[in-house]
Amino acid sequence: MLELICPKCHEALTNLGQQWRCDNNHSYDQARQGYLNLLLVQHKNSRHPGDTPAMLACRQAFLDAGHYQPVSDAINGAFARLEPGAVLDMGCGEGYYTARLASALPETRIGGLDISKDAVVRATRRSRSLRWLVASSARLPVAGESLGGLLSVFSPWSWDECLRTLKPGGHLVLVGPHADHLRTLRAALYDEVHATPDLLKDQPVGMQVVSDETLRYPLHLTPDDLTNLIGMTPHSLRSAPDRQRSAVASGLPGLEVAMRLVILQRC
Repeated sequence: MLELICPKCHEALTNLGQQWRCDNNHSYDQARQGYLNLLLVQHKNSRHPGDTPAMLACRQAFLDAGHYQPVSDAINGAFARLEPGAVLDMGCGEGYYTARLASALPETRIGGLDISKDAVVRATRRSRSLRWLVASSARLPVAGESLGGLLSVFSPWSWDECLRTLKPGGHLVLVGPHADHLRTLRAALYDEVHATPDLLKDQPVGMQVVSDETLRYPLHLTPDDLTNLIGMTPHSLRSAPDRQRSAVASGLPGLEVAMRLVILQRC
């Protein structure tokens, strides 16, 4: 089990059946679906933070169709080699990568965290045996130096929190876009394809890169798949609806996945 801490006072949380409590008597009820909400109201960035229900539905349909399974397999293989002991997925969404990682590494203690309660509710349907948390990656509710691994797949993370929660020698696995990721789609949706931010921007002292690879393969999508791909990303909100419809109608030959998988180690 992950070593959870109180989001108010940072003391250790003890499980008392359907309730979690710290020594300062702050208590948190476990939801009937099995998740634990440790996101304080003052730490929300909106009334309903995280992805919208529509985006989550599109993402679940797209991922469950297997289009990003090679990425999931690469993540599972990386953690199998690292033997981390305990892993927290810092932006688990609806739980696809987290649940597949748990199936691949049954002896590893694994939890998933997301700021969206709607996402975590969906994640609980994948597995009731994992520790699912509603919380922010900017304030991880886990004890210092208690994790052997952290995972971020297209989700935000805090370098400070990674350094605090990872054991010395522990690993952070980051998955994010290469400059070529879905370039054909982006070119169809926008007049100009903007530069992709550096995944390792502001890398702190105390974290060193031990591996940096790019996962590349073509995507051959049906119109429904392409609709879900657009719908699960911020492109659904930022690009013009008519350009989205045109891309789906015409199809996107040459569409390619290009994701960076970077492994860093805490010194």
